[in-house]
This record gives sequence, structure tokens and C-alpha cells, in this order.
Amino acid sequence: MERSASIFHILAKCTLLLHFCAGMQLGWAADRVNQTQIEQNLQPMAEQLKKNCPISEPDNQVAFENCKKSLFSQSLIRQMMAQPVILWGRQNDASLPLKETHLTQFSPDILSGLYLPLFMFNGQFKVSFNEKEKLYQASLSAAFRNRLQPGQFPYPFWHDANKWSVYENARTILLWIDPYTARIRAIQFSAAGDPVAGVTSSKANPPAFDGQWLWTDAKGQTQPAVTLFDGLYRSDNPYKPQLDKTYRDFAIALRESQCLSCHVPNNPEKMKRLVLLQSPAHAAGEIQRVLKSVQEKKMPLDDLGVEKELDASLMKVLLEKGGEFEKVVNTARNWELQQANSH
Repeated sequence: MERSASIFHILAKCTLLLHFCAGMQLGWAADRVNQTQIEQNLQPMAEQLKKNCPISEPDNQVAFENCKKSLFSQSLIRQMMAQPVILWGRQNDASLPLKETHLTQFSPDILSGLYLPLFMFNGQFKVSFNEKEKLYQASLSAAFRNRLQPGQFPYPFWHDANKWSVYENARTILLWIDPYTARIRAIQFSAAGDPVAGVTSSKANPPAFDGQWLWTDAKGQTQPAVTLFDGLYRSDNPYKPQLDKTYRDFAIALRESQCLSCHVPNNPEKMKRLVLLQSPAHAAGEIQRVLKSVQEKKMPLDDLGVEKELDASLMKVLLEKGGEFEKVVNTARNWELQQANSH
């Protein structure tokens, strides 16, 4: 049954994609995908989420690891995400348009590997068409793993009390789906909706935030561990040490160029579309676009929010260290793909 559902999902995706491409070649927009087709596409995805990220105790590390491995690999939800970036964030106000909402930009692999595994799913969902956004909205029932160890979160969500509250009380994952491509363009989490049955609800007491996005634990290990590709890349990936080293060199250049004064989770510049660079995993997902922005001199901003010219020597180092990091990122990813294809 699961196999036939997956085959149907693949065929449906291929049909929609071919139809869309044919329409573009002829110079007209493809017909809007109807709600039934969207629901049929989402059904096997929701079933996969329920199977690989089921409802469990919110501190269950094994369940979290299994979910993370599943979603980071070629999961259906990752395959349905828009390329090359997808938007992510909380929904505080359902009446606020997406274009006016502060959201963070991620590559699909980072969103599916670091953020979505923090949620558990029961397979239930509903779809509607949002006339204001001109997008389909799929609401997935979900619950948050609020009792994991601090190093299992991509960064200390508790740096902001409201953000942590929405995460901890999240009951719904919202998928915003393009009606012509059937791709997920943005994902939000919300405290709206009914509680998920079977979840033990209790407030966690996270540690006080000390202003550090990366820290060293009592064992001398850098945390959050998940941002060092722990549990994402294989433990025997020979390029993981180089990823750490080249990122540290790149991070120094980012700090000297004042990039890390803006591209951090508390979003001091209040950017509508935030890009995070404070950890190896976050930077790996954005490195190509970051280097392009530097080459085009689109950063940084001055005190008035106007783009200013980056010092030539800093720009040279930033491009050099960023280029070295990008090469290792690509090499490490290719190694992972080779291992996956060999099994």
C-alpha cells in the first residue's frame, strides 16, 4: 500500500511538472492545480511524516534521530519544497500577509534536517485555498519536542520568550503551496489548532540565554551539535573535520566584515527575509548565495540601512575563505550522495 502510494505520488509530480514546463514553453501559464490534486500529493507525504516522525515523548532522542535522518534524506516533504530556498518562521498573526511577515530563508536540506525534525506528526492534515495569498494552505497537526537537550536545537530558541512559547505550544505546521507548481514556498509553525492526542504536555525550563549562538559544553564539545552536521552527515564522512575548520576561518572573515552583526537569529536589523550564518550548517545552506552577494557588493549595510562598500581587503578575504568553505561543503555533500547511491 505504501509503495503504491509513493509510485502514485511520483507519477503525479512528474505529470504536474511536465504540464507546467509545456505551458511555459508555449508562453502561457499552466492551469492551476486543483485542490484534489494537492491533497493527493500531500497524502503520501503526511503518511511518511507519521511513520518516520510519529508522536512520542518530547525528550525521546532516538525518535528524534530517526526523524532527522529520514527528513534530511530524500523525504517527500523535502522533494516538494521550492528550490533553491524556502521560507520558515512562526505565525503570530494569521491576518498578516506573508510578504509582511518576518521569515528566515533556508535551503531545503537545512530546513528539513535541522528544523522540521523538532516536530512530531500524526498524519492528519487539511487543505484550503487562501484567496489573499493566492496560495494553497495545508495545515498539518503537529507537536514540538520541547524537552530535547539544548544542543539538539539549531540555536537557542529561548533567546526570545515569544518565539520559544510559539515553538513549545505549536500544534500546527502550515505549508504554503504554489497553485501552479505544487511546490511548497513557505512553512510556518503555529500555536493555533487542537492539541495532538498522545502528547505529554508540560513546560520545559530551558537554560538562560547568554548571548552565544555557539558554545562549548562541559565535555569540551561545540554546541549545538546539530549545526556541526551531527546526525545529518555520516559519522565516517572524511570531510567533516574540514567543514569545521573552513567554517571557523570563514566565520572570522564574517565577523571582521560585520556580517555576523546582522545574520544571526535575533535579527537586529529586523530583515523581512533573514539569512542565518552563525553556524556551519546554516552557512553551508547559504554559502553560494552569500558569495554572490559579496561579489555583487550587496552587503553590508550602514547605520541607515543603506548598502555600503566593503573594504577591498576584507572582501578579498571573505571571498577566499568563503570559497574554501564552499568547496568543502560541496565535496562533503557529494561524498554523502555517493554513499547513498552505493547502498
